[in-house]
Amino acid sequence: MTMSHRSIGPYESSAVAFGSMNICHVYYPLPDEASGLRLLNEALDEGYTMFDTAAIYGYGKNERMIAQGIMHRRSEFTLASKGAIYADSEGKSQTCGRPESLMQNCHDSLKRLNTEFIDVYYLHRFDQSIAIEEQVGALARLKDQGKIGAIGLSEVSAKTLRKGHAEHPIAAVQSEYSLWTRNPEIAVLDTCRELGTAFVAFSPTGRKYLTGTLTDMAQVPEGDLRYTMPRFDEQNYPANMQLLQPFLALAKEAGILPAELAIAWVLAQGEHIIALPGTSQTAHMRQNANADRLSIDPSIIERAGKLIHQGNVHGPRYNAITQAGVDTEEF
Repeated sequence: MTMSHRSIGPYESSAVAFGSMNICHVYYPLPDEASGLRLLNEALDEGYTMFDTAAIYGYGKNERMIAQGIMHRRSEFTLASKGAIYADSEGKSQTCGRPESLMQNCHDSLKRLNTEFIDVYYLHRFDQSIAIEEQVGALARLKDQGKIGAIGLSEVSAKTLRKGHAEHPIAAVQSEYSLWTRNPEIAVLDTCRELGTAFVAFSPTGRKYLTGTLTDMAQVPEGDLRYTMPRFDEQNYPANMQLLQPFLALAKEAGILPAELAIAWVLAQGEHIIALPGTSQTAHMRQNANADRLSIDPSIIERAGKLIHQGNVHGPRYNAITQAGVDTEEF
């Protein structure tokens, strides 16, 4: 199976890339390890040609699973990972953008991934206590040392992107983008297009909301990340489910699945956009890939964009503590 491809720095990615976080981190129930490893290989067979991981996913386990599962097929995919958020010696999450810390993060990731080179390496979060130029400069040194091939930033504003890009060209910006999270439309999407930077859209199905299958948060085990997000709380989620109904009807009218329409909508917003859904299920992985293979009437895409948007969604995407750690523009 194949998908169309889009550029990310000097590399290429399938239009829909594989977000590997779900196979071992924060979205419950988690699959067993054997199922996760099998899914990685099935995704390669399905035509995914970029796999995205990070130091903090599974507190290092995710990178080790990538190594165990698919590094023997290294020539078949672009590898992306992230530093700045990592697990300390006690297994607790830390965020640090000091150059020496970023260098160590990358070294540790290379070891877990059992490789000497990561194609695209992201600053997972901009440490706002340190100049972005310093943090990008550290990543540029990693590139000069032959440890990474291109630099990415995650959850940053257009202003921060421009400052970082002036220090060293930024190959990609990764941020949340979907029908119900439109923040990149404020400035980042256009800035990426202007600078020749790929935009990698994570959670394009709204953390399962836009699939229509998560009808009640009672379906979700305790400890899941979504319980920390206001849109999924007991007041907002029922209201958001009502908002979703016309979108589900539109997908049915088009003869496609809601997840396929949600991802196709993201891809239609620009040729520089790569969709990055995550899943732990083979069927969902294949549905996500299929979004790139469909021929959808542009009027359906346009109507979808008018049904769900920042003006009618109930609740902010992050709670106050999490929001303080990102640098994205807000409506």
